[in-house]
Amino acid sequence: MAEKIWHEKFIEYMDFIVNHPNYKGLEIKKKSDGSYSWIATAQSEVGKARQKWALEKAKELGIPNEPGVYAKVMFAIHPTKSKVCQTCGKTMSLYYVYPNPNLIKAIKQEFNYDCDTCTSVYDIVDMLLNNFDEDIVKKFLINKFKLNNKLFTLPWRKLLDYCEDACRNGPSNLLGPGAMSNFPDRFDGFHTYNRCCRSKEDKGRSAENLRSYTKDRRAYEYWSDGNIHAANQYMGSGFFKGTSADHVGPISLGFLHDPLFLRPMPTGENSSKRDRLQYDDIETIIDIEVANNICGMSWYSKEIWEFIKYHYKYHPEYLESFWNALKTSRNTYMNFLWMIIHYGKQDGINFCVEALLRPNLHYFEYDYEFGPLGKIIKKTKRNITDSTKKEAERYFRIAIQSVLDYHEKENRHQKFIITKEEKKKIWSIIYQLKYRNYTLLKTKLVELVKGHENAVLMELLNELKNKN
Repeated sequence: MAEKIWHEKFIEYMDFIVNHPNYKGLEIKKKSDGSYSWIATAQSEVGKARQKWALEKAKELGIPNEPGVYAKVMFAIHPTKSKVCQTCGKTMSLYYVYPNPNLIKAIKQEFNYDCDTCTSVYDIVDMLLNNFDEDIVKKFLINKFKLNNKLFTLPWRKLLDYCEDACRNGPSNLLGPGAMSNFPDRFDGFHTYNRCCRSKEDKGRSAENLRSYTKDRRAYEYWSDGNIHAANQYMGSGFFKGTSADHVGPISLGFLHDPLFLRPMPTGENSSKRDRLQYDDIETIIDIEVANNICGMSWYSKEIWEFIKYHYKYHPEYLESFWNALKTSRNTYMNFLWMIIHYGKQDGINFCVEALLRPNLHYFEYDYEFGPLGKIIKKTKRNITDSTKKEAERYFRIAIQSVLDYHEKENRHQKFIITKEEKKKIWSIIYQLKYRNYTLLKTKLVELVKGHENAVLMELLNELKNKN
């Protein structure tokens, strides 16, 4: 493979950033030819040093250590808020000022004006104002970005500032930045290529592959049970036009990624809901289970879910305790997987793929049609192409990487206690990986996970007794 040639303007940009005082102390090495090693993986020593530096910088800036902290830090310290593309040398803003396809479509329908994803919304609106009354344009912006009508009196440029903020810090996704966040992999915290060359550099963003982004990769990351392929198709269907697909039971708590448990919800409400366990949602999940003779929870937390279903009506004040129990159970399962993958190396990866992931591939053999509320009314055998074969590779790759990422990023915030007995059992599995008796090893893993689940249940039961 030929070595990628970086644009001379990007090389100048790198030199400017590395030597800027805002980045003093941020780790970077030089290659033998004197050029900067701009890229470093998160697991490398350089990557870890960069993350430590950014967290210290977050404290200095008063930015909370929560998901998205690195992106916020690197944006805050960037001296120009604009970045040069490594491929073509074009400079683009790091603010969320470039229209995404849905906004482009809306502008075309409303004003019969064609624009592209690399033209700033400020320039687009400036052009619109040559042909349309300012009040009409401002009303359009307020409606599309769901802003407060009181903002109508603002100058249009100030109004666009609110639109930008709604996309960078809020629920809207109508605008995007000139370069996406990518820290600690890139020294400045942003992808080397800009939006202008994204489809060329990021093969996953090419036009023929954009449909894959209706798939919810979180289901792969959280090792969710359920008909994951049908759920992905359902999310991309007309049932959710103009809305967001909400998991009634959050998959980050172990609930299924399945069309039966997906409901339309306004994007802003979905974002604010996050992974909360809500009384009404529990009622809805149970109704879906009864109507379809299905359990809404992934296997590794089913016992806890049954406990919650029995107790939630009598103790609705304990929803946070129930949430903690589910979170702890899933966190422990992910850490068991991490030990198998980390210490078992390729043998561990092979076991996880063959015993835990590959059994779900039968869902990908079909295309689905849906009735109301996610009910599958028809399924047809798929024509297996190179593209569909890559779905399995993507599924395996995301799931395995997510275990490594989860252990690195989430353990600071999640409870993970492993007993001596559990440690013996997990090491027994690791030692036997080389024999590839996956049926036996899966049985052992299930026994281990269920044992820990019961321990979580006992702790939850004691907590409820003490509260009473």
